[in-house]
Amino acid sequence: MAKQYDHIFFDLDHTLWDFEKNSEATLRDLYDELDLGTKAGAAFEHFHKTYHHYNDMYWDRFRKGHIKREELRWKRMWRTLVEYRITDEPLAMTMSERYLDILPTKTHLFPHCVDLLEYLRDKGSPMHLITNGFELTQHQKLKNSGIAGFFKEVITSEQAGIMKPHKEIFDYAMRVTGSSANRSVMIGDALEVDILGALEAGMDAIYVHAEVPAGSTVKPTHVAPHLGVLKELL
Repeated sequence: MAKQYDHIFFDLDHTLWDFEKNSEATLRDLYDELDLGTKAGAAFEHFHKTYHHYNDMYWDRFRKGHIKREELRWKRMWRTLVEYRITDEPLAMTMSERYLDILPTKTHLFPHCVDLLEYLRDKGSPMHLITNGFELTQHQKLKNSGIAGFFKEVITSEQAGIMKPHKEIFDYAMRVTGSSANRSVMIGDALEVDILGALEAGMDAIYVHAEVPAGSTVKPTHVAPHLGVLKELL
């Protein structure tokens, strides 16, 4: 039987908003706009794979506090270009700026997202977001994809001054929303970020993924293969 939660917290990227699809569409726009195919001498698929590698690398460093936000933003572009022997720092800066301009205009959501949010809204469940994304960018994504109105509070790491998985951002979110850990649930796609952090803050946590990887020590309260099954748990 579904547990009654007073407050429901969601992650945004990779959970509700299809980051991979939106990011790929954004990078394709940049690839065409800045003639990167000619400059790099590489097909878009190869260029995208290279960018994806460095984006993941620099986000990991950012989450661990090893680099600052601005360094993340442009160095992932710089390292991608260097792979193609393009040592053009102004181009990397332009790519960074344009990527952040274009990305939040993309509107791909995961299947069942709007249906689930409408169900929870009609049920009267207060919904909030806890996200490591940048403040302005995340609000733009929500507005452009048409789901901003579902959430009472949007807690960003930039606002809170700390990132998931640190339990302090979850504590901060509960203070802002007036919720308590034993009556709240976190829903996210990142086992070591969303789920671990929420559990350490005393919250229930629903992992939106096919299954928990073998050998993982993180044990979600529930595992949901996709958003469509969450109605049964909420």
